[in-house]
Amino acid sequence: MPSIRFGKRTVKLPESRPLRIGIGGAFIAGGIFSFLPVLGIWMLPIGLIVLSHDFPRIRRFRRQSEVKLARRWARFRGRAPVDQG
Repeated sequence: MPSIRFGKRTVKLPESRPLRIGIGGAFIAGGIFSFLPVLGIWMLPIGLIVLSHDFPRIRRFRRQSEVKLARRWARFRGRAPVDQG
């Protein structure tokens, strides 16, 4: 069963692929209307995370973003690994 992990918490996603795509699309659509209350830009990354379970391009983009963010965070915290390239 697909799931999303946020730190120590795990959120289970529906087994139905069309339902997951609908949920991810709804989050992205809600993120587009970020000028409205409750709906906001915070919904875009959640929608991409949900869609990344079904689409390889989005999954690749998400993984690359996670690596970049982890490296920036490590550099910010002063624990950056030595860059080899």
